[in-house]
Amino acid sequence: MRLFQKHDFPGRLFVVEGVDGSGKSTQLDLLRNWLESKGKSVIFTEWNSSKLISKTIRQAKRSNTLIPVTFSILHATDFADRLENIIIPALKAGLIVLADRYCFTAFARDFARGVDKEWVRNLYGFAIRPDGTFYFQVPVEVSLERINNSRMPGFYEAGMDIGLSKDPRESFQMFQSVIINEYDKMVTEFDFHTMPATRPIHEQQMIFRDKVGKLLGM
Repeated sequence: MRLFQKHDFPGRLFVVEGVDGSGKSTQLDLLRNWLESKGKSVIFTEWNSSKLISKTIRQAKRSNTLIPVTFSILHATDFADRLENIIIPALKAGLIVLADRYCFTAFARDFARGVDKEWVRNLYGFAIRPDGTFYFQVPVEVSLERINNSRMPGFYEAGMDIGLSKDPRESFQMFQSVIINEYDKMVTEFDFHTMPATRPIHEQQMIFRDKVGKLLGM
C-alpha cells in the first residue's frame, strides 16, 4: 500500500481529519491564509468535491437510499479523480496541497457503516502518503454540541442510513463514537499528529503552524 511509503514528489501534502464539529476545516483555512502570507503556493481540496462525481453523490444522497458499499465506491471515485487531477499534479509542481479529509475519512466512516475494513483499505490502495496528517481529536459530546448550535445533523452525517436510532441526535452520537474510535486506532498506524480540538481556536492554530512549519523547514 502506497500509504506506508513516502512519496517522492517535490511538493508537500498536509491533511486534516476528524469528526464533524471538530473544527478542522476552520483550522485548515487559517493555516492556508498563514502559508500564503508567507509567500507559499497553496492548493486546497476537500472531500466530495470532484466535478466528475460530486453532483452524482449529492443526487444519490437526496433519496436516502444509498447502501454502504455504494456510498464507499462513490466517494472512492471522487477521491481518485481529485488525486489524479488536483493533488498529484500540484505535488509534481512543488506546491503545498492542503486536503480537508483524505482516505482516512473513508477508513473510519465506511467501517462504522459495517463495510469490511480490509476491503475499504484495498479500495484506496492507490492513495499516496501525506507528509503530515493532523487529527483534530474531540469528544463526541463536544462535536454534537457544536453541530446542534448551528443545525440538525444530516441523514448520512448522523448515520441514520444504518438504522442506529430514529432520533438524529442520538444516531449521530452513536455513529460518530464509532468513527472516533477508528480514528484513535489509526493515530499510531498512520503517524497522525493529534491536535487538541477543544482548546481555543488561536491556541490550536499556533500549534498547527508550528508543526507544519517544522515539516516545511520554515
